[in-house]
Amino acid sequence: MLSIRQEMPRDVSAIHDLNVAAFAQSTEADIVDSLRGAGALRHSLVAVDGDEIVGHLAFSPVTITEGSRVVDALGLGPMAISPSRQRQGIGTRLVNFWLEQLAEDKDNLVVLVGHPDYYPRFGFRRAKAFGIRWEHDVPEEAFMVLELRRGALDKISGVVRFHPVFDEVE
Repeated sequence: MLSIRQEMPRDVSAIHDLNVAAFAQSTEADIVDSLRGAGALRHSLVAVDGDEIVGHLAFSPVTITEGSRVVDALGLGPMAISPSRQRQGIGTRLVNFWLEQLAEDKDNLVVLVGHPDYYPRFGFRRAKAFGIRWEHDVPEEAFMVLELRRGALDKISGVVRFHPVFDEVE
């Protein structure tokens, strides 16, 4: 029986290992560990089947800057699903759990770099259409934004900056 919950201290090692397995490298695992160490994991969700963590989803703070105006938002990712459990709806359950139960009133926008065929099902749209871009080069179809509160994208444009650990981890 699959359940979704916030991470607990005992989950840290399993989350690291899951991210390494899902991405076949340690970059994303190191980012999650560094975000946690910096106190910058706003949400860290795990999907648990029995005693096994089979999915993980991280959220961290981001800013959208245009001139002197700075807007706070959230960054979704990384999201890791156990390779043997991919394409079973675990990622969808993680995202929906957050959208339905944990999105807070202060959360107006969520941005991500992700698969352009996957995330639109949750309402994500190309950020470029709103004048929002990432500070790094990325295919425009992969950089997306989700408006959590009606009108949150009105009059917002600029450059998204993820937490500095995203640039520090290689």
